[in-house]
Amino acid sequence: MRILGLDVGSKTVGVAVSDEMGWTAQGIETIKINEERQQFGLERLGEIIRDYEVESVVIGLPKNMNGTIGPRGEASQHFANLVNEKFGLPVVLWDERLSTVAAERVLLSADVSRKKRKQVIDKMAAVMILQGYLDSKN
Repeated sequence: MRILGLDVGSKTVGVAVSDEMGWTAQGIETIKINEERQQFGLERLGEIIRDYEVESVVIGLPKNMNGTIGPRGEASQHFANLVNEKFGLPVVLWDERLSTVAAERVLLSADVSRKKRKQVIDKMAAVMILQGYLDSKN
């Protein structure tokens, strides 16, 4: 049973997938989207869901530090609804506060260049979101 993890931004969606046992998360790719034009990369997401035989989806929900949900959180909720409607898969919204900050720290500690960090940060954040979810289940 594979689970897909997504870090949704306004221009990209970081994608990670679990192993079949649901223990570890691996980064797959970053899908370019255009929120303003309502282009959400659902076609590519569908290909990934089919290729990896995904059974559920975890989407990062960026909350404010006080627990409230702001505009980015609302955008993630909207994206979750789109994914659920299009693919009929169960979707879990997972508190992702500081996941991008944590991903940035990991990449900095690995001495990854700024240019390379920019290319992989969303995918790495998706891994951290999904791994946090998987760890809470085991």
